[in-house]
Amino acid sequence: MKNETFNTKAPLLRNALKESMIKLNPAVMIRNPVMFVVEIGLLITLILVIAPDVFGGTTSRGFNLAVALILLSTLLFANFSEALAEGRGRAQADALKKTKQDLLARKISSSGAIQQVHSSELRKGDIVIVSQGEWIPGDGEVIEGLASVDESAITGESAPVIKESGGDFSSVTGGTRVVSDQIKIMMTADPGESFLDRMILLVEGAKRQKTPNEIALNTVLTSLTLVFLMVVITIPWIASYVDIRLEVPILIALLVCLIPTTIGGLLSAIGIAGMDRVTQFNVIATSGKAVEASGDIQTVILDKTGTITYGNRMASEWIPVGDSDEQSLARWAGICSFMDDTPEGRSVLALLDTQGIALDMTAYKEAEWIPFSAETAMSGVQLADGRSIRKGSVQSIKRWVLSQGGLVPQDLELKAEKVARAGGTPLAVAVDQTIYGLIHLKDTVKPGMRERFEQMRRLGIKTIMCTGDNPVTAATIALEAGVDDFIAECRPEDKILVIRKEQSEGKLVAMTGDGTNDAPALAQADVGIAMNSGTVAAKEAANMIDLDSDPSKLIEVIAIGKQLLMTRGALTTFSIANDIAKYFAIIPAMFMIAIPELELLNVMRLGSPQTAILSALIFNAVIIPLLIPLATKGVAYKPMSSSRLLQRNLIIYGLGGVVVPFIGIKLIDEIISLWI
Repeated sequence: MKNETFNTKAPLLRNALKESMIKLNPAVMIRNPVMFVVEIGLLITLILVIAPDVFGGTTSRGFNLAVALILLSTLLFANFSEALAEGRGRAQADALKKTKQDLLARKISSSGAIQQVHSSELRKGDIVIVSQGEWIPGDGEVIEGLASVDESAITGESAPVIKESGGDFSSVTGGTRVVSDQIKIMMTADPGESFLDRMILLVEGAKRQKTPNEIALNTVLTSLTLVFLMVVITIPWIASYVDIRLEVPILIALLVCLIPTTIGGLLSAIGIAGMDRVTQFNVIATSGKAVEASGDIQTVILDKTGTITYGNRMASEWIPVGDSDEQSLARWAGICSFMDDTPEGRSVLALLDTQGIALDMTAYKEAEWIPFSAETAMSGVQLADGRSIRKGSVQSIKRWVLSQGGLVPQDLELKAEKVARAGGTPLAVAVDQTIYGLIHLKDTVKPGMRERFEQMRRLGIKTIMCTGDNPVTAATIALEAGVDDFIAECRPEDKILVIRKEQSEGKLVAMTGDGTNDAPALAQADVGIAMNSGTVAAKEAANMIDLDSDPSKLIEVIAIGKQLLMTRGALTTFSIANDIAKYFAIIPAMFMIAIPELELLNVMRLGSPQTAILSALIFNAVIIPLLIPLATKGVAYKPMSSSRLLQRNLIIYGLGGVVVPFIGIKLIDEIISLWI
């Protein structure tokens, strides 16, 4: 396993080393002003290696060469961190590119004839037929038929999903395979514009756009660099008044140690790694801004159907009526459902299995299955011994029993009305002239949702469920799921209004959904996460797409966003705190010979001015690769209040940023002093 991991990482490291050399190109470096200043310092120092007295200086070639090599190492380490983060994105993109293939598709021409074409020839609006075992040639919507589709190549989920026309599960993705039946698909994307193409572009770090916070921090770092550049330029003029001559290599060393090179070298790597971490959770972010915004989310709006609940009404309990009992009702419901392939029929058998009720169906293998009919609103089984079993709507079962000469239990209507008021659907079960009871069908909450919402609550995030159900049903689902609030009988425009209301209070809002009716709200939200199983409209409107269609994954997305912001803040704090130790290393070294009294500032008792300067420069260089793992993996995030989080980070990265350089520079000085 270790060899396999090494074999996987070795090419990534080799490519990163190669890229770090290529990035030394000034045209590339100028995009990072902090490191560009370091590169200018490197070029000046290299000139001094060739001609030490070109600026009238007295430093030796050896010292100048040492400074130049350290500056070169600083640049290479900074470039390496960015190249490594980009390399991970490219590796993911390469894996996705292998999924792309030029397939043969059966296109329906305008005349109705079927012709074989390459998938690269398909255009938006074209209609194709895909049968069992065939690959879907591109992104589209099912306009006819129903089929089971294997999306494991895209989502990593091995279980096939059902795709059908006319619903929220009509969207299909190119590169997935039909495993049963046949569907007719209308293409919704031209070649190069498919979902897979967009995924490839998004995970390639080199094409990543900088986020607003990153741009703002970059502006601050550039401003600090300019300030310190002006300070260093004026120091020689001030020093000349007291007859102190400062050498150019020493001034360059001072400048490089003063400017925020640590965060300047790691800033891009932090942003790229944040995007990569989201991708590793099978979520595709269309912008880094969305990832950052997720870290500050305060309100989450969730669509109920298909997001919090499965969207299919499923058997949840047995409600006996009259003199019958639950065991008898469950048994007859199971016998009536063992040949029923509808979601409701399968859910009856699933409930029996959950309750540990086993039925010997071999005794009924000769039974005649009576499929559901819209005319009768019933389905059932005719047993070989002449008994008839039916299940269906309460009214249809009542009519059927009365036609058989049976009686209707007095509590049937009351219990059916109670189920309906709770937002469920009552299915009555009868055998010949006797009604045994009701099957309570309800839209079931997905497992683990309550625990997830409790986690959000601990993070200080408010959850609001939107549903078109009546208030009674909405309240029942909200209580079961554990959301903070709900909006019943909600229309698409109501979702937008509640998002705008939260935003007007200064809150950042996230929205998850999967249907076409969710698209406007997904577009309005600061972070819109569409389920991959949802419609094309929902995925186009969102700025994140969850490939696993798991709305509870929003917890991980929020945690990654917070982790990204924390990592950037922590390393910025550490970088600026670093400078304090460097001041005590370089400034006394610059003036000690001319002003012996400044020996008091040499608190680290460094060997000599030369070793002090080289030690500070070496530490400034080596701290970058030492922090690369932290920049790429991110600072560990633990749910806690903002004040505690700030206090914790100031102690670890603020105080640590002051103490670590003192120790590091002193150790490096001790080693260098052995040679010089």
